[in-house]
Amino acid sequence: MRAESMPQAGMSCPLAAPSPLLLCYNRRTMSDCYYLDTMGCQMNERDSETIAGLLESLGLHRTESMTDAKVVVLNTCAVREKPEHKVFSKLGDVRKLKQQRPDMVVVVAGCVAQIAHEEIRRRAPFVDVIVGPRNLSGLTEAIRRSTRPAQILANEDEVIPEALAVCRVPGVAAFVNVSYGCNNFCAYCIVPYARGREQSRAPEAVLGEVKQAVADGYREITLLGQNVNSYQGLDETDFASLLRLVAEVPGLARLRFTTSHPKDLSERLLDTMAELGPLCEHLHLPIQAGDDEVLHRMGRGYTYSHYKSLVEAARSRMPGLAITTDVMVGFPGETEEQFLNTLRAFEEIRYDQAFMFKYSDRPGTRAALATDKVPEAVKQDRLERLVAVQNTISHDINEALVGRDFEVLVEGPDPKSPGKLRGRTRTNKLMIFEAADEDLRGKLVTVRAERGYLWGFTGRLPD
Repeated sequence: MRAESMPQAGMSCPLAAPSPLLLCYNRRTMSDCYYLDTMGCQMNERDSETIAGLLESLGLHRTESMTDAKVVVLNTCAVREKPEHKVFSKLGDVRKLKQQRPDMVVVVAGCVAQIAHEEIRRRAPFVDVIVGPRNLSGLTEAIRRSTRPAQILANEDEVIPEALAVCRVPGVAAFVNVSYGCNNFCAYCIVPYARGREQSRAPEAVLGEVKQAVADGYREITLLGQNVNSYQGLDETDFASLLRLVAEVPGLARLRFTTSHPKDLSERLLDTMAELGPLCEHLHLPIQAGDDEVLHRMGRGYTYSHYKSLVEAARSRMPGLAITTDVMVGFPGETEEQFLNTLRAFEEIRYDQAFMFKYSDRPGTRAALATDKVPEAVKQDRLERLVAVQNTISHDINEALVGRDFEVLVEGPDPKSPGKLRGRTRTNKLMIFEAADEDLRGKLVTVRAERGYLWGFTGRLPD
């Protein structure tokens, strides 16, 4: 696809457009703008695209300046304690603006809105609308009414409506949900309470959204779900079958998915991954801990030996597969010996990248009631030790790949490297490189890695 045929920055969605899945972009004015702050995971990023589409349908346009906004939306994350604290800190800034401009409409959306709506109403009485992830269909009407005390839209059992307006972030990659919510109820996790029980979308709904995104110029699709492996369409289509259907969409260059739960990762799915050309050689497989007793108390549903066998099976089918993970240190009751088992697991598996966190209480979860909490200083020490090990592994893996050629999907100019472009390899690693032709956005090019870093590579186009 030629770069000039891609959607260009500066385009906005016409409100009367036949499809809601067209690109929207910022157009600043003083009286009809909205400000949208997205916190948290890719699910929240995708929710924000729906929120943006709904606000655009009201005739509003996005601004990056909260002071210019008629509507301010905080799309919040509650997966850990720190992001939740950030919400109330941000609301402190919003409060000052609201005092100066009482007609401003303030919306709190996302997971914090779902699980802490009464606390928001108590601590931030100036908020006009509080809307959970499953209730976005009611957002526009709530904004039109914008009365106080805040309207609370937080029915976790609500069926996810299809065909809501969407304004995607300009770029070459798009997110498409295959399911919402989660049924796992891990001991530490707030997601089932914040996003409700799992619901899978119909295969035709997923396919329709993928086709429209590709038609709009997106070259890469990431299928999203709290646990994509447990996807089950109403016609009994499983996730492996859904992947095959999506991979056949004309014009789709790349396909990814996240997140995959180890207890549901099947041989059938691994075989499918190995067979589909557009499916990228990257698997995100959260481990959370490398000790069986800790995994049991977490309610993860697998042992370390089973997890490791999945990694080995995946790598045997897909040479060069990059594996990334999530891990938590300092879970209640975790001993030094149990932490060392996690450390050894990282040394054995050798992840390409890991998202590493300290345990924090999430009110309403089983782990929050535990009495054998690990002291903060111990958690911090364990996190630093694990990070040091993983950083060495990531650097060594990427250094060993220097000199190899990679297929790179070009995203555009690198904001931190004037005159250079950036893109992603099929293994989802960042590549920054020089190119005489800067008009490569959205194209697949071959780049030779010249230096390896924690985050990826710098490289050049081969002669």
